Amino acid sequence: MSGQVRPSREFGPTAGTARLLAVAAAILFSTGGAGIKVEAFTAAQVSTLRSGIAAIVLWLWLRRLDRARRLSWTPGVFVAGLVYAAMLTLFVSATKLTTAANAIFLQSTAPLYLLVLAPLVLGERFRARDLVYLAALGVGLACCFMGRPVATATASNPGLGNLLGAASGVVWALTLISLRYVGRSERSGSGSLTAVVAGNAFACLVALPMALPLPAASAGEWATVLYLGVFQIGLAYLCLAVAISRLPALEISLLLLLEPVLNPIWTWLIRGEDPGRWTIAGGAVIVTATAAKIVYDARRPVTGQPEGQSAAS
Repeated sequence: MSGQVRPSREFGPTAGTARLLAVAAAILFSTGGAGIKVEAFTAAQVSTLRSGIAAIVLWLWLRRLDRARRLSWTPGVFVAGLVYAAMLTLFVSATKLTTAANAIFLQSTAPLYLLVLAPLVLGERFRARDLVYLAALGVGLACCFMGRPVATATASNPGLGNLLGAASGVVWALTLISLRYVGRSERSGSGSLTAVVAGNAFACLVALPMALPLPAASAGEWATVLYLGVFQIGLAYLCLAVAISRLPALEISLLLLLEPVLNPIWTWLIRGEDPGRWTIAGGAVIVTATAAKIVYDARRPVTGQPEGQSAAS
């Protein structure tokens, strides 16, 4: 998702400010695991409120930039929004059912599917050396499934949650492909922006029937859900959009790797959730392999292949 947001350069931040904003975006994204596990709300209720609030925040930001008039609804944008909404919904459900670490690490395997699907859908080249990366992600994916964590208060059904987490990785890869396709079709980049706003709106509307009636939650729990929409998604994307206007893609990609690293740490500190050694090992393999690939690919000519960052959740 991160590589698709292309805001106006009128902000003109310095490189140092842009780095701080990218780090801030990664930190905000990483708090999703702990926030989604708010006890009083079901997965459907979190998805409805978080995405609904985020859609409003991002739409208001686009209006402020005077870009709303250029947002266009095309079949490609509509499909991209639907796929992105499916990913948001799957990630929230996975985070509710399994550990936050498993959910984010399994979603981070999106490049495993992206490297297979991109040549078929977009005609982008698959290189033999990418097999090493695929193998590393496969090992990390296997580790995340090997621990068999027991059900806990914050992870009520780890088995199902892990399956949904793996599915969110597949759908995130499809989201990147659809955003890439839309970006190719519309030079202004407005299609990608429309899909981001629409995806959150769709996720809200799809979960709404299952979210009603809303619970009688405490003020702190309502504040947590409000935080998820305004800050964890809305403000995070605003910070990232400004940073992207100033920093190279390689640096952005590396800074965003803070998200899967910090996500389980916040959840452990705030919710007391222990992901288990197998999940930590698998996550370490996934994050390290992704960082190595980003650095290695930066040494070769850019081919336009989208990256598989997890900063979408």
